[in-house]
Amino acid sequence: MQVNWDDMRTVLALVRAETLAGAGEALGVTYTTVARRVQRAEEMLGQSLFERHPDGYLPTAQAHSMADAAEQMEQQEHQLLRQLAGQDRSLSGPFTLTAPQLLIQAQLAPVLAEFTSRFPEIELRVKASNDLLDLTRREADLAIRISADPGDTLVGRRLCEQRSACYASPELAQRAAEDPSAPLDWVLFSEHATAPKAALACYPNARIRGRFDDMVALIAAAQAGMGALRLPLFLARATPGLVPLPQVPTTPYAPIWMLSHRDLQHAGKLAAFKGMLLPWFKKHADLFTHH
Repeated sequence: MQVNWDDMRTVLALVRAETLAGAGEALGVTYTTVARRVQRAEEMLGQSLFERHPDGYLPTAQAHSMADAAEQMEQQEHQLLRQLAGQDRSLSGPFTLTAPQLLIQAQLAPVLAEFTSRFPEIELRVKASNDLLDLTRREADLAIRISADPGDTLVGRRLCEQRSACYASPELAQRAAEDPSAPLDWVLFSEHATAPKAALACYPNARIRGRFDDMVALIAAAQAGMGALRLPLFLARATPGLVPLPQVPTTPYAPIWMLSHRDLQHAGKLAAFKGMLLPWFKKHADLFTHH
């Protein structure tokens, strides 16, 4: 008796996701393919692996056992692929980068353009996201993250420090300067309770007009005059329609890191990209720390 590796991997995905659709999305296949593979594994074993319910699939003890074995095999597979990729000194083939969308939009797009021009045989794939992709599973080869604590499981290098400041539409900033004691409208991230302390020291009468869970929406609200906001300097430089709030000093912001898995440190494509990225950040550090 031999269970197909695709079937074992599918059982693992279904144990994790608990729905056919979720497992299919994780594997990049349709939900019908997931159902077919699970049925094939069950027929091979002669026993049920999941209890079917209207709201999902409940794994049996046998399913958990198979998933545990599949997870170990998956880890070994990822390790082998990372080690092979780390030995690859070529400057051709796929290379996946993940970085925050707004950092790419505001500053890094020219770096990517130069990289693809200099190394035309490298197939650059960019995952523009703030999500913490799993570099162990090679969801990306290199990650650029804005974080105060990027963790210690990867090989990391701090690219630059950052500072932030408070900004508003020109009209709102002028009114604030003319009467610092008057109510000042703010737009904040959802998890922030109050306006920044540095701003409250200058404009104590803060009034929260809205909270947003997305930076693009937050900036649009500030540009429309809905309220002041806090921005990292690199992003404010690339954002029209906003000016600094008078008298408010800059404050520390999370630094920018470059992260990769230690198995990939000497890969040719990774080294080529680092060779461009590090000098760029060294040359343009002021974009992130000075008005």
